[in-house]
Amino acid sequence: MGDEVRDLGSIFTEAWNHFLEAIPGIILALIIILVGLFLARIIARFFGSRILSKMDDPLMGRFLVTTLKVLIIIGAILLGLRAAGLGGIATALFSALGASAVILGFAFRDIGENFISGIILAFNRPFNINDTIAVVDHFGKVKSLQFRYTHIKTFDGKDVYIPNSDVLTQPVQNFTSDGYIRYDFTVGIAYEDDIQGAKDVIQTVLDTHYRITRDAEHESFVAEDELAASTINLKVYFWLDTKDFRAGALQVRGEVIRDIKNAIDANDYNLPADITEIKLYGSERDIPIRVEFDDTPNSEAENLPPEERQNKKSRSRGRENG
Repeated sequence: MGDEVRDLGSIFTEAWNHFLEAIPGIILALIIILVGLFLARIIARFFGSRILSKMDDPLMGRFLVTTLKVLIIIGAILLGLRAAGLGGIATALFSALGASAVILGFAFRDIGENFISGIILAFNRPFNINDTIAVVDHFGKVKSLQFRYTHIKTFDGKDVYIPNSDVLTQPVQNFTSDGYIRYDFTVGIAYEDDIQGAKDVIQTVLDTHYRITRDAEHESFVAEDELAASTINLKVYFWLDTKDFRAGALQVRGEVIRDIKNAIDANDYNLPADITEIKLYGSERDIPIRVEFDDTPNSEAENLPPEERQNKKSRSRGRENG
Protein backbone atom coordinates (compact mmCIF):
# COMPACT_ATOMS: atom_id res chain seq x y z
CA MET A 1 0.00 0.00 0.00
CA GLY A 2 2.83 2.35 0.86
CA ASP A 3 4.54 1.64 -2.47
CA GLU A 4 1.35 2.43 -4.34
CA VAL A 5 0.98 5.75 -2.50
CA ARG A 6 4.60 6.62 -3.31
CA ASP A 7 4.09 5.73 -6.97
CA LEU A 8 0.95 7.89 -7.13
CA GLY A 9 2.76 10.77 -5.46
CA SER A 10 5.65 10.45 -7.88
CA ILE A 11 3.24 10.54 -10.81
CA PHE A 12 1.67 13.78 -9.58
CA THR A 13 5.09 15.23 -8.88
CA GLU A 14 6.33 14.34 -12.34
CA ALA A 15 3.20 15.80 -13.93
CA TRP A 16 3.59 18.98 -11.94
CA ASN A 17 7.23 19.29 -12.99
CA HIS A 18 6.25 18.82 -16.63
CA PHE A 19 3.58 21.50 -16.23
CA LEU A 20 6.11 23.92 -14.70
CA GLU A 21 8.50 23.21 -17.57
CA ALA A 22 5.69 23.84 -20.08
CA ILE A 23 4.58 27.15 -18.55
CA PRO A 24 7.06 29.29 -20.56
CA GLY A 25 5.92 27.61 -23.76
CA ILE A 26 2.24 28.10 -22.87
CA ILE A 27 2.82 31.77 -22.07
CA LEU A 28 4.73 32.18 -25.34
CA ALA A 29 1.89 30.45 -27.22
CA LEU A 30 -0.69 32.78 -25.68
CA ILE A 31 1.44 35.79 -26.57
CA ILE A 32 1.81 34.57 -30.17
CA ILE A 33 -1.95 33.98 -30.49
CA LEU A 34 -2.82 37.39 -29.01
CA VAL A 35 -0.26 39.14 -31.20
CA GLY A 36 -1.62 37.18 -34.18
CA LEU A 37 -5.16 38.37 -33.45
CA PHE A 38 -3.94 41.95 -33.14
CA LEU A 39 -1.87 41.76 -36.32
CA ALA A 40 -4.76 40.14 -38.18
CA ARG A 41 -6.95 43.13 -37.39
CA ILE A 42 -4.24 45.69 -38.25
CA ILE A 43 -3.14 43.97 -41.46
CA ALA A 44 -6.70 43.36 -42.59
CA ARG A 45 -7.55 47.01 -41.97
CA PHE A 46 -4.41 48.25 -43.76
CA PHE A 47 -4.72 46.02 -46.82
CA GLY A 48 -8.50 46.41 -46.74
CA SER A 49 -8.27 50.16 -47.26
CA ARG A 50 -5.84 49.66 -50.14
CA ILE A 51 -7.79 46.83 -51.76
CA LEU A 52 -11.14 48.57 -51.48
CA SER A 53 -9.72 51.82 -52.87
CA LYS A 54 -8.27 50.11 -55.96
CA MET A 55 -10.98 47.56 -56.70
CA ASP A 56 -14.17 48.35 -58.58
CA ASP A 57 -15.90 45.48 -56.77
CA PRO A 58 -16.36 46.30 -53.04
CA LEU A 59 -17.94 42.91 -52.30
CA MET A 60 -14.92 41.03 -53.64
CA GLY A 61 -12.58 43.36 -51.76
CA ARG A 62 -14.32 42.79 -48.45
CA PHE A 63 -14.40 39.05 -49.03
CA LEU A 64 -10.64 38.98 -49.69
CA VAL A 65 -9.97 41.08 -46.59
CA THR A 66 -12.03 38.70 -44.43
CA THR A 67 -10.23 35.69 -45.93
CA LEU A 68 -6.83 37.27 -45.21
CA LYS A 69 -7.84 37.94 -41.60
CA VAL A 70 -8.99 34.35 -41.06
CA LEU A 71 -5.78 32.91 -42.56
CA ILE A 72 -3.61 35.08 -40.30
CA ILE A 73 -5.55 33.97 -37.22
CA ILE A 74 -5.23 30.28 -38.17
CA GLY A 75 -1.49 30.72 -38.76
CA ALA A 76 -1.07 32.40 -35.37
CA ILE A 77 -2.87 29.52 -33.62
CA LEU A 78 -0.65 26.93 -35.34
CA LEU A 79 2.52 28.85 -34.41
CA GLY A 80 1.29 29.16 -30.84
CA LEU A 81 0.68 25.41 -30.56
CA ARG A 82 4.14 24.71 -31.97
CA ALA A 83 5.77 27.19 -29.57
CA ALA A 84 4.04 25.45 -26.68
CA GLY A 85 5.44 22.15 -27.82
CA LEU A 86 2.04 20.98 -28.97
CA GLY A 87 2.83 20.70 -32.65
CA GLY A 88 1.83 17.06 -32.53
CA ILE A 89 -1.55 18.04 -31.15
CA ALA A 90 -2.09 20.43 -34.06
CA THR A 91 -1.17 17.70 -36.55
CA ALA A 92 -3.41 15.20 -34.79
CA LEU A 93 -6.22 17.78 -34.71
CA PHE A 94 -6.07 18.33 -38.46
CA SER A 95 -5.80 14.60 -39.04
CA ALA A 96 -8.87 13.99 -36.89
CA LEU A 97 -10.76 16.70 -38.74
CA GLY A 98 -9.84 15.09 -42.04
CA ALA A 99 -10.86 11.63 -40.85
CA SER A 100 -14.18 12.90 -39.50
CA ALA A 101 -14.94 15.16 -42.46
CA VAL A 102 -17.79 12.95 -43.59
CA ILE A 103 -19.43 12.97 -40.16
CA LEU A 104 -18.97 16.72 -39.80
CA GLY A 105 -20.28 17.19 -43.30
CA PHE A 106 -23.58 15.55 -42.38
CA ALA A 107 -23.76 17.29 -39.01
CA PHE A 108 -23.02 20.78 -40.38
CA ARG A 109 -24.30 20.38 -43.90
CA ASP A 110 -26.09 23.74 -44.00
CA ILE A 111 -23.06 25.61 -42.68
CA GLY A 112 -20.82 23.90 -45.21
CA GLU A 113 -23.19 24.65 -48.08
CA ASN A 114 -23.44 28.31 -47.15
CA PHE A 115 -19.66 28.59 -46.74
CA ILE A 116 -18.91 27.03 -50.14
CA SER A 117 -21.72 29.06 -51.73
CA GLY A 118 -20.18 32.21 -50.26
CA ILE A 119 -16.83 31.39 -51.88
CA ILE A 120 -18.51 30.78 -55.24
CA LEU A 121 -20.55 33.98 -54.99
CA ALA A 122 -17.43 35.97 -54.15
CA PHE A 123 -15.98 35.15 -57.57
CA ASN A 124 -19.15 34.70 -59.63
CA ARG A 125 -22.35 36.44 -58.61
CA PRO A 126 -25.20 38.32 -60.30
CA PHE A 127 -25.02 41.50 -58.19
CA ASN A 128 -22.76 44.15 -56.70
CA ILE A 129 -23.01 46.25 -53.59
CA ASN A 130 -26.05 48.59 -53.49
CA ASP A 131 -27.73 46.71 -56.34
CA THR A 132 -31.46 46.21 -55.84
CA ILE A 133 -32.23 42.49 -55.93
CA ALA A 134 -35.04 40.09 -55.11
CA VAL A 135 -34.28 36.62 -53.74
CA VAL A 136 -37.20 34.34 -52.92
CA ASP A 137 -39.56 36.74 -51.07
CA HIS A 138 -36.88 39.24 -50.02
CA PHE A 139 -36.43 42.53 -51.86
CA GLY A 140 -33.86 45.20 -51.09
CA LYS A 141 -30.36 46.60 -51.62
CA VAL A 142 -27.22 44.46 -51.23
CA LYS A 143 -25.09 45.64 -48.32
CA SER A 144 -22.47 42.90 -47.86
CA LEU A 145 -21.47 39.35 -48.75
CA GLN A 146 -20.20 37.21 -45.89
CA PHE A 147 -19.01 33.60 -45.72
CA ARG A 148 -22.42 32.29 -44.67
CA TYR A 149 -24.98 34.88 -45.74
CA THR A 150 -25.78 37.82 -48.00
CA HIS A 151 -26.96 40.94 -46.20
CA ILE A 152 -29.65 43.06 -47.89
CA LYS A 153 -31.51 46.11 -46.61
CA THR A 154 -35.20 46.21 -47.48
CA PHE A 155 -36.85 49.49 -48.41
CA ASP A 156 -38.92 49.50 -45.24
CA GLY A 157 -35.76 49.45 -43.11
CA LYS A 158 -35.37 45.73 -42.33
CA ASP A 159 -32.01 43.93 -42.38
CA VAL A 160 -32.35 40.51 -44.02
CA TYR A 161 -29.57 37.90 -43.94
CA ILE A 162 -30.14 35.36 -46.71
CA PRO A 163 -28.15 32.08 -46.60
CA ASN A 164 -25.67 31.98 -49.46
CA SER A 165 -26.97 28.59 -50.55
CA ASP A 166 -30.36 30.18 -51.25
CA VAL A 167 -28.75 33.03 -53.19
CA LEU A 168 -26.77 30.53 -55.25
CA THR A 169 -29.59 28.08 -55.98
CA GLN A 170 -32.65 30.36 -56.15
CA PRO A 171 -33.45 32.79 -59.00
CA VAL A 172 -32.00 36.23 -58.29
CA GLN A 173 -33.71 39.26 -59.86
CA ASN A 174 -31.37 42.22 -60.26
CA PHE A 175 -33.31 45.43 -60.89
CA THR A 176 -30.32 47.77 -61.21
CA SER A 177 -27.58 45.73 -62.86
CA ASP A 178 -27.12 48.25 -65.69
CA GLY A 179 -29.11 51.10 -64.12
CA TYR A 180 -32.09 50.90 -66.52
CA ILE A 181 -35.64 50.20 -65.36
CA ARG A 182 -38.73 49.96 -67.56
CA TYR A 183 -42.05 51.00 -66.09
CA ASP A 184 -45.54 50.73 -67.48
CA PHE A 185 -49.04 51.80 -66.55
CA THR A 186 -52.49 51.85 -68.17
CA VAL A 187 -54.48 54.83 -69.45
CA GLY A 188 -58.17 54.31 -70.25
CA ILE A 189 -59.81 56.59 -72.84
CA ALA A 190 -63.46 56.72 -73.94
CA TYR A 191 -64.70 54.61 -76.85
CA GLU A 192 -65.74 57.73 -78.77
CA ASP A 193 -62.23 59.24 -78.57
CA ASP A 194 -59.64 59.04 -81.35
CA ILE A 195 -57.22 56.28 -80.35
CA GLN A 196 -54.33 57.44 -82.54
CA GLY A 197 -54.75 61.02 -81.41
CA ALA A 198 -54.59 59.98 -77.74
CA LYS A 199 -51.51 57.88 -78.46
CA ASP A 200 -49.81 60.83 -80.13
CA VAL A 201 -50.51 63.05 -77.14
CA ILE A 202 -49.02 60.47 -74.74
CA GLN A 203 -46.05 59.81 -77.03
CA THR A 204 -45.25 63.53 -77.07
CA VAL A 205 -44.98 63.49 -73.27
CA LEU A 206 -42.69 60.44 -73.41
CA ASP A 207 -40.50 62.07 -76.07
CA THR A 208 -40.07 65.34 -74.19
CA HIS A 209 -39.82 64.31 -70.52
CA TYR A 210 -36.33 65.15 -69.26
CA ARG A 211 -35.90 62.02 -67.12
CA ILE A 212 -37.02 59.37 -69.63
CA THR A 213 -34.23 57.50 -71.43
CA ARG A 214 -34.37 57.60 -75.22
CA ASP A 215 -31.85 55.69 -77.33
CA ALA A 216 -31.69 52.85 -79.85
CA GLU A 217 -31.81 50.17 -77.14
CA HIS A 218 -34.36 51.73 -74.79
CA GLU A 219 -37.56 52.76 -76.57
CA SER A 220 -40.59 54.33 -74.90
CA PHE A 221 -43.93 53.80 -76.62
CA VAL A 222 -47.72 53.46 -76.29
CA ALA A 223 -49.76 50.44 -77.45
CA GLU A 224 -53.42 49.41 -77.42
CA ASP A 225 -53.83 46.93 -74.59
CA GLU A 226 -57.49 46.05 -73.98
CA LEU A 227 -61.09 46.78 -74.93
CA ALA A 228 -62.45 47.07 -71.41
CA ALA A 229 -66.06 47.49 -70.29
CA SER A 230 -65.88 51.28 -70.04
CA THR A 231 -62.63 52.28 -71.74
CA ILE A 232 -60.10 51.49 -74.41
CA ASN A 233 -56.96 50.83 -72.37
CA LEU A 234 -53.61 52.08 -73.66
CA LYS A 235 -50.40 50.66 -72.19
CA VAL A 236 -47.61 53.19 -71.64
CA TYR A 237 -44.01 51.87 -71.55
CA PHE A 238 -40.97 54.01 -70.71
CA TRP A 239 -37.36 53.57 -69.53
CA LEU A 240 -35.56 55.28 -66.66
CA ASP A 241 -31.84 55.43 -65.96
CA THR A 242 -31.52 55.20 -62.20
CA LYS A 243 -29.67 53.32 -59.48
CA ASP A 244 -32.09 54.48 -56.80
CA PHE A 245 -34.80 51.99 -57.68
CA ARG A 246 -37.40 52.84 -55.08
CA ALA A 247 -37.16 56.58 -54.46
CA GLY A 248 -35.90 58.12 -57.68
CA ALA A 249 -37.62 55.78 -60.12
CA LEU A 250 -40.99 55.87 -58.39
CA GLN A 251 -40.92 59.66 -58.17
CA VAL A 252 -40.24 59.97 -61.89
CA ARG A 253 -42.98 57.45 -62.63
CA GLY A 254 -45.39 59.65 -60.70
CA GLU A 255 -44.28 62.70 -62.69
CA VAL A 256 -44.88 60.89 -65.99
CA ILE A 257 -48.37 59.80 -64.92
CA ARG A 258 -49.20 63.36 -63.84
CA ASP A 259 -47.92 64.91 -67.08
CA ILE A 260 -49.79 62.44 -69.27
CA LYS A 261 -53.03 63.01 -67.38
CA ASN A 262 -52.67 66.79 -67.75
CA ALA A 263 -51.87 66.44 -71.46
CA ILE A 264 -54.94 64.25 -72.06
CA ASP A 265 -57.17 66.75 -70.24
CA ALA A 266 -55.68 69.66 -72.19
CA ASN A 267 -56.49 67.92 -75.50
CA ASP A 268 -60.11 67.18 -74.51
CA TYR A 269 -59.79 63.43 -74.21
CA ASN A 270 -61.96 61.68 -71.65
CA LEU A 271 -60.87 59.38 -68.84
CA PRO A 272 -64.24 57.80 -68.04
CA ALA A 273 -64.99 55.97 -64.85
CA ASP A 274 -66.11 52.35 -64.85
CA ILE A 275 -69.71 51.82 -65.97
CA THR A 276 -71.92 49.79 -63.63
CA GLU A 277 -74.82 47.94 -65.25
CA ILE A 278 -77.90 47.03 -63.18
CA LYS A 279 -80.00 44.16 -64.53
CA LEU A 280 -83.56 43.25 -63.48
CA TYR A 281 -84.54 39.59 -63.50
CA GLY A 282 -87.86 37.79 -63.37
CA SER A 283 -90.95 39.95 -62.92
CA GLU A 284 -89.02 43.05 -61.84
CA ARG A 285 -89.76 46.09 -63.99
CA ASP A 286 -88.49 48.92 -61.80
CA ILE A 287 -85.39 49.42 -59.69
CA PRO A 288 -86.40 48.70 -56.09
CA ILE A 289 -85.56 51.68 -53.86
CA ARG A 290 -86.55 51.98 -50.23
CA VAL A 291 -86.79 55.39 -48.58
CA GLU A 292 -86.87 55.64 -44.78
CA PHE A 293 -88.51 58.60 -42.98
CA ASP A 294 -87.62 59.75 -39.50
CA ASP A 295 -90.57 61.16 -37.54
CA THR A 296 -88.56 62.13 -34.46
CA PRO A 297 -89.58 65.67 -33.37
CA ASN A 298 -86.90 68.34 -33.56
CA SER A 299 -87.11 68.91 -29.80
CA GLU A 300 -86.21 65.29 -29.17
CA ALA A 301 -83.52 65.36 -31.86
CA GLU A 302 -81.68 68.05 -29.90
CA ASN A 303 -81.01 65.51 -27.16
CA LEU A 304 -79.75 62.80 -29.51
CA PRO A 305 -76.03 61.93 -29.71
CA PRO A 306 -74.15 63.73 -32.53
CA GLU A 307 -73.93 60.61 -34.74
CA GLU A 308 -77.66 59.86 -34.53
CA ARG A 309 -78.46 63.56 -35.07
CA GLN A 310 -76.35 63.55 -38.28
CA ASN A 311 -78.07 60.38 -39.49
CA LYS A 312 -81.43 62.05 -38.89
CA LYS A 313 -80.38 65.10 -40.96
CA SER A 314 -79.22 62.83 -43.78
CA ARG A 315 -82.54 60.98 -43.81
CA SER A 316 -84.38 64.31 -43.80
CA ARG A 317 -82.42 65.55 -46.82
CA GLY A 318 -83.18 62.27 -48.62
CA ARG A 319 -86.88 62.71 -47.93
CA GLU A 320 -86.86 66.28 -49.24
CA ASN A 321 -85.03 65.25 -52.41
CA GLY A 322 -87.52 62.41 -52.90
